[in-house]
Amino acid sequence: MPTGMLRKMRSQLDQPVQYWMPVGDEEVPLNERIGHPIRLEFTGNIACKNCGRATKKSFSQGYCFPCMRSLAACDLCIVKPETCHYHEGTCREPEWGQAHCFQPHIVYLSNTSGLKVGITREPQVPTRWIDQGATQAIPMFQVSSRRQSGLVEMAFKSQIADKTNWRTMLRGGNDPMDLVEQSAMLRETLYDQFSVVQARFDDGPITALDDAQTVSIEYPVRQYPDKIVSHNLDRNPLVEGVLEGIKGQYLLLDSGVINIRKFSSYEVRID
Repeated sequence: MPTGMLRKMRSQLDQPVQYWMPVGDEEVPLNERIGHPIRLEFTGNIACKNCGRATKKSFSQGYCFPCMRSLAACDLCIVKPETCHYHEGTCREPEWGQAHCFQPHIVYLSNTSGLKVGITREPQVPTRWIDQGATQAIPMFQVSSRRQSGLVEMAFKSQIADKTNWRTMLRGGNDPMDLVEQSAMLRETLYDQFSVVQARFDDGPITALDDAQTVSIEYPVRQYPDKIVSHNLDRNPLVEGVLEGIKGQYLLLDSGVINIRKFSSYEVRID
């Protein structure tokens, strides 16, 4: 019975997506377990995924409170990249910022709980789309920094959502969209705003990805839930049921759903 600290599931784009659950030093293959009972038990121990210290509560998906307050990876600008303050000399970890924020980012459209705009570092394509439970996605722009990607994303917020309704996403059945057409229309509508971002914040070129194609994503789900009931390890340390499928970072059980990423750094036993 694998026991160890939980991490977000690792995925690989395939038809359907392949999933593994890291538990301590082991990776448990999950696709072959769909249709079979699964049991996840929280031992009560939580250890910060950065420093390893024991903590009674996990912050920012796996950190202790001191690390959450000190690490650049936990700063508000990671959630709201348009608020990046590196240029003001106040980045918590300038070397980390250089390595993670000043590299190519992709601004994309996806079909999750509906049409949505999002951003991710270029190497995180298509992992980011899978983690969000997108059934379709298309890159629209390549930009040179995280702040720049956030500013471009902000322009889209006047037209479409930038958040996923996780309950709607887990019900499945969203209709296919013509993302090539949607991307072209949005870029034409917002062209002037992108030009302003380019002129005011010259972090590098904003490159339109005119030839990008839609990526379709199929998830290993044999049955979506009729009613969304969410498991919470803080309230009930034992989660068990038949694994009906996996989508995004959620396990879909006949007894309810659980967001594995939410419980990063929790010590669990899985059977």
